[in-house]
Amino acid sequence: MLGVAINSFGIALITKAALGTSPITSVAYVFDLAFPPTLGEFTFVMNLVFISSQIVLLRRDFQLIQLLQLVVNVVFSALIDVSMSLLDMLDLTSVVSQAAALLAGCTVLAFGIAVEVAPNVITVPGEGLVRAISSVTRRPFGSCKVAFDVSLALLALVCSFVFFGEVRGLGAGTVVSALLVGRIVNLCNRRIPFLKSIAALSRNEAGAPEGAI
Repeated sequence: MLGVAINSFGIALITKAALGTSPITSVAYVFDLAFPPTLGEFTFVMNLVFISSQIVLLRRDFQLIQLLQLVVNVVFSALIDVSMSLLDMLDLTSVVSQAAALLAGCTVLAFGIAVEVAPNVITVPGEGLVRAISSVTRRPFGSCKVAFDVSLALLALVCSFVFFGEVRGLGAGTVVSALLVGRIVNLCNRRIPFLKSIAALSRNEAGAPEGAI
């Protein structure tokens, strides 16, 4: 839940930088610009698609406990709207301040993702789908995250042209986030002992005999 809260704030901070939202939110943000519902509400709908995609990819390997991602989805989507409201006071008028907010948002988001996935339990649906892709393709999580983010950004770009006939909601910040967040996640996983300890504990418990603590 700590990771979920950090993620929502990181996404809001990237969006408030006004250089283009994060790729994981890019499709929802374009829909938010075109239609009345909030960014959090459209994020909720997108996450339902991500959960369904996990089931399709993992099939029998999909654990029923992961359906609790539906609960996480409600919390995560609501916290995005809360974080957006809390950051309304930000007045980023210069390119330097926007770039600083963007880099800070990418770092916060990446750290939140690393915290969220380390226990190997319930994740935000977007990260859950990336983890499923990583499991199926046997590629590093961070690398799959980059590919996933780029794909979402391209989809958002298509939706933007369909709705507005021009690019809206996307920008240099979207590209930077797509290329940077996954790499920072890998860096956090390698360099932060706290996260490595949680991941190791999770693996040990997963392999422990039944009834072991």
